Amino acid sequence: KKYLTKIYWSDDDNAYVAEVPALPGCVSHGSSYAKAAAAIEEAMDLWLDCARKFNDPIPEPDLASEEIARLSPL
Repeated sequence: KKYLTKIYWSDDDNAYVAEVPALPGCVSHGSSYAKAAAAIEEAMDLWLDCARKFNDPIPEPDLASEEIARLSPL
């Protein structure tokens, strides 16, 4: 999977939160960074399976474009 995944600590949730910005609503969490990373992999699989099932558009993988955009001001 070549989607940018963001994982960060949330004091509000008292957990690590993982999200995939290119896949709206694809968010998960875990008590550790590793658990959040594993949970978001499963969430991505479910998101993509659901999109395929309902013939919803699936965004192109964005990992490289996100990184280029982040670095472009340099």
